[in-house]
Amino acid sequence: MIEVSGLRKTYGDFAAVVGSEFEIDRGEIFGVVGPNGAGKTTTLKMLAGLIEPTSGTATVAGYDAGDPEMRHQLGFLPEESPLYEDMTARSYLRFFADLYDVPREVASERIESTLDRLDLDYRDRRLGDVSKGMKRKVAIARSLVNDPDVLIYDEPASGLDPLTTNSVLEFTEELREDDKTVIFSAHNLYHVESVCDRVVIMNEGRIIARGSVADIREQYGETTYHVYSDTALDGTDPTADGRHRAVVETMAEVEAIQAAATDAGGSVTDIRTDEPSLESIFLELTGQQMPSPRTARDTEPASEPTTDQHEVEDAP
Repeated sequence: MIEVSGLRKTYGDFAAVVGSEFEIDRGEIFGVVGPNGAGKTTTLKMLAGLIEPTSGTATVAGYDAGDPEMRHQLGFLPEESPLYEDMTARSYLRFFADLYDVPREVASERIESTLDRLDLDYRDRRLGDVSKGMKRKVAIARSLVNDPDVLIYDEPASGLDPLTTNSVLEFTEELREDDKTVIFSAHNLYHVESVCDRVVIMNEGRIIARGSVADIREQYGETTYHVYSDTALDGTDPTADGRHRAVVETMAEVEAIQAAATDAGGSVTDIRTDEPSLESIFLELTGQQMPSPRTARDTEPASEPTTDQHEVEDAP
């Protein structure tokens, strides 16, 4: 569906993107993450045909990313997406449907269906009078008026309240079921971790890690096991509930603790797996912290690990 080879963008002596290569399958949600200045937005704009690469190639849905015909296959949601605030949601979306030559009857049905799926009320209220979350949902609906095969979402949930954030993330996941291919970029790595099938991490214009979240965890992270027993053993520490805990890194060590507990007349009462988050791996690889607080959907983990059990550019 999307193929990128040797993609490079320079501004004078500054290289914003250096030799990016990746492929994205149909129906996949593909994450592009990195610190500010890593080249994420430049990459997304090259894929959307808004910036011409210095060298390399990018094909989207069978078209060169610079081909005007490609835009009929694409829905683009930039991070900053101002709307025409004197319009209503319906009139705004019909305007963009007309720009894409979508037949009026088809457009009306598609618009209402999309607004229903996004739980978007106040469809006949001026966009200047609705909340930021409602405006963002209208911008998402705009990206779908031409029924594109590929969607590029740059920070779709940025600055939204927790309830709207959850709604936007859940809707993004539903697009997979519609066989849409989504390129998803966000500073909040928990959002990326929760919706993306595969991820590339960029830093200083280069891709420094790639794969599924599980693959990246296995390659760059370190999983630990918290083993709880009802008996004090060498290497264990007491817990508030009267048990004893050891933190180890291999299953062989887990089995050794189980055997020691049995020999001491006790038993292992719980084994919990603590997997590294994408954010912790990102910090380790780049030496930088992602500048985004977590929302209700991404509540900080408990102290114990979990048990293992609109812009003109948008017109065609």
